[in-house]
Amino acid sequence: MQYRDYGNTGIKLSALGFGAMRLQEVEQNGKKQIDEEKAIEAIRRAFELGVNYIDSAYIYHDGYSEVLVGKAIKGLRDRIYLSTKSPGHLVKKPGDYRRILEEQLTRLQVDYLDFYYFHGIGYQTFRETDERSGWMKEAEQAKNEGLIKQITFSFHAPPQEMIQLIDLGIFSGVLCQYNFLDRSNEEAMAYARSKGLGVAIMGPVGGGRIAGLPEKIRQELNLPVESNVELALRFVLANPNVTCVLSGMGSLQMVEENARYAGNAQPLKQEEVKAINTLMKKYRRLADLYCTGCKYCLPCPKGIDIPSIFSFYNYYNVYGLKDYARKNYGGFGKFPWLPEIKADACSECGACEKKCPQKIKIREQLKEAHRVLSI
Repeated sequence: MQYRDYGNTGIKLSALGFGAMRLQEVEQNGKKQIDEEKAIEAIRRAFELGVNYIDSAYIYHDGYSEVLVGKAIKGLRDRIYLSTKSPGHLVKKPGDYRRILEEQLTRLQVDYLDFYYFHGIGYQTFRETDERSGWMKEAEQAKNEGLIKQITFSFHAPPQEMIQLIDLGIFSGVLCQYNFLDRSNEEAMAYARSKGLGVAIMGPVGGGRIAGLPEKIRQELNLPVESNVELALRFVLANPNVTCVLSGMGSLQMVEENARYAGNAQPLKQEEVKAINTLMKKYRRLADLYCTGCKYCLPCPKGIDIPSIFSFYNYYNVYGLKDYARKNYGGFGKFPWLPEIKADACSECGACEKKCPQKIKIREQLKEAHRVLSI
């Protein structure tokens, strides 16, 4: 296993971290719950293979992820680094941050956390939550008391907001998404490292999208890798600004494979990374024929999120991720992280086409997107 410096903290993390968001489940009495025996077995096997970092969150597995992680690390606390996250949407007033932190320490059966992330913040949401609750002051107090060692944040907002958060000068690390399909955070990650922050990565295989890419895409690269997952992990780890890659590993097989890939002491060569970049630019150009995501077409009078629909259409039509695209489109109106309204709500008013700099025939494309994504 490789080990890398986590910013200026003096901590060395394994290149692969264990993300406890997708633990193996079993169905009992019509309800899914964590298969404790298999989940603990997978976590402990990861530790045996050199992984020294495990990450959870208050909301994962309806709160039971932290309980399970606490059981898995029993007797191993001094050998691993542990992180979890403060759920900002539940921090409404002064005292909430501290109350939830103490609940999490109890769930995990530990006296302190190595990393405690403000969960999924942007600059604006962080400041707004701080104004109503004073959670930054409470975080500093918890650190002074030794309940948390490092104040960190996880991130899903526009990249410029990551830079704004870094410039506050209060964080020692960031957890953000990065993979060869989603590279919008690349410059902000470099900035984080230049300011002495550790950079941990989530979504290295794009939530399963990269694992599901057609074989022909990897074959075009002709690189010495055995799977899309290996390609994805080694691409991320080839970035010198990355400290650690978190992977949600639900089985022993995934643990064994990912540890082998992350343990490869020879990252992808620069010419190999360049080949990936060139290929992805080719596919992005194809995707741009349908939509560049500029959002000039918005707002739609019917409330249709046109760029989001075209994004899933791109995954279907350009990258061949048909199941992924259909599953997400089918979730429109059902899940808060997806748009409410599908493409068939279009009234064909044409307002969007008048504003589109690409001159895309949006009305026709919406019909076609709805047709293929609804199957």
